[in-house]
Amino acid sequence: MTINNIKSIPMIAGARRATVVSGPEESAQSKLEVPLTPPNPEVPEKPERRRFTAQYKLDILRQADLSREPGSLGALLRQEGLYSSNLTTWRRQREEGTLAALKPKQRGRKVAAPNPVALENERLRKENIRLARRLQQAELIIDVQKKVSQILGITLATPLQSEND
Repeated sequence: MTINNIKSIPMIAGARRATVVSGPEESAQSKLEVPLTPPNPEVPEKPERRRFTAQYKLDILRQADLSREPGSLGALLRQEGLYSSNLTTWRRQREEGTLAALKPKQRGRKVAAPNPVALENERLRKENIRLARRLQQAELIIDVQKKVSQILGITLATPLQSEND
């Protein structure tokens, strides 16, 4: 393969380019871009973990199930950058019927199921507060009636008291 036959060379990210002219003609086809500096070979300190969505997992499993030709499954795994253990785990999760297991788990505290005793306790507290307000209002009304009857000189009959009071 000669330089005249090469139309483009894929560049690696971060590399600088230079244009090289081959031969006496300076046409656009004869120009070739060659990297001047190599890319940065430094590896990131902490690699980012890949996360797969449930839809992606199901699509890959569907494609893997449809691949019947020899080598097509390996080609699919290479193309997607997956391991066969990923397929094994995802198939097991699908067979268990745990579609929720294919979805990413929610982070943070889990919501606790409501305790029926606590709900009943809260309802009784609210009712107790409501009845205490009504009692206070009723006592205020009775006090006002007593004072009005004293001012007008009306005697009120006292209720009979039982032995238990």
